[in-house]
Amino acid sequence: GHLDVQPAKKSDGWDTEPFELIEKDGALYGRGSTDDKGPALSWLWAIEAFQTLGSPLPVNVKLMFEGLEEFGSTGMKECIVEESGTFLKDVDYFCISDNYWVGKKRPCITYGLRGLAYFELVVEGSDKDLHSGVHGGGVHEAMTDLVRLMGALVEPGTGKILAPGMYDDVEPLTAEEAKTYGDIDFDMEEYKKEVGVAGVTGKLLKDTKEGVLMARWREPSLSLHGIEGAFSDSGAKTVIPRCVRGKFSVRLVPCQEPKKVHALLEAHLTSVFQTLGSPNKMSLVLHHGGAAWKSATDHPNYLAGRKACERVHGCKPDLTREGGSIPIANMFEDATGLNVMLLPVGACDDGAHSQNEKYDKRNYLSGIKVLGTYLHEIGKLVGPRPSACRCEAPTGEYDPDKPGSFVFAKGFRCKCEF
Repeated sequence: GHLDVQPAKKSDGWDTEPFELIEKDGALYGRGSTDDKGPALSWLWAIEAFQTLGSPLPVNVKLMFEGLEEFGSTGMKECIVEESGTFLKDVDYFCISDNYWVGKKRPCITYGLRGLAYFELVVEGSDKDLHSGVHGGGVHEAMTDLVRLMGALVEPGTGKILAPGMYDDVEPLTAEEAKTYGDIDFDMEEYKKEVGVAGVTGKLLKDTKEGVLMARWREPSLSLHGIEGAFSDSGAKTVIPRCVRGKFSVRLVPCQEPKKVHALLEAHLTSVFQTLGSPNKMSLVLHHGGAAWKSATDHPNYLAGRKACERVHGCKPDLTREGGSIPIANMFEDATGLNVMLLPVGACDDGAHSQNEKYDKRNYLSGIKVLGTYLHEIGKLVGPRPSACRCEAPTGEYDPDKPGSFVFAKGFRCKCEF
């Protein structure tokens, strides 16, 4: 997990001081309570429970706490590659707790994440800010161009990204996958309350549960975040900014690459900019990006997680994907070739990155139980240790009559016995 958090001030709309943990109404409120200090530290509380009971851990455990996850995991990839032959050399399975249940009643295990590409769209019109009364109407204003450009990125009413070619690499929806969305614990009306539209518009971009889940999990999306260089304080300031920078990001799905998306958006924005007839300078900067991640739910690591959830909660967990990005999942798999599972303990309405972020005590306590039980289930696995296998990766189609021909789930390097 990670211990760094998003910025927060009480003046942002918090009911309490964001960096003072407050317990009220059965929840723990504070910045980072659910993203991700609470879930990350739940691993330590699980270990503490074993120690208090005088019970040895059923498996060896190594912990990695990240400090720059909210800033694109700068330097983490290099660290993992460097440690893959030392600290991580004998690790067999990875488990991350840094996301949330889809609903409030049923636990879930996450096997897919969207990637991220974060952009800055820059328009420069002058070498200094200007007085709008003196120079308004006489110059090409950078802000005017930027607003037009940012407005050309997404189709109103549908959320469709308007850059040509943006959906070419999206995996087609199979009939088998389509069936899985109907059983997910997800309530549309509760979701409207969770995201705050229930008392404002009461509308979502999609009209069905399946549509909303697919839009969040398996389709790319583009969000506008803000404009740097423009006046944003309270009051009035009649200035023409010399240079403005529009911030936006694209959530990527499997098979989409940040660099290719950058090229598609740059071509689209250049085309739109040419229609404006503006002499201003425009550029698009890709600040950081990470590919999407997707694993296989029949891997032994996932089977252990599923059994742990079922034992603690008394029901089978939903198998879900997640719209957010956790770059370290890909980093672990790419560097070690081993399986990564996301085992969330937070609730869908915890409000990560938002005001009044919380961690329900119910999830906090049951989460510790799930993590401890998961370690027991991992301890029950038999067969060769994945970290000890140095076999060549299997190739070709699966033939049950040919030993060793099984195309194993992503990350399971051993082509010996499962």
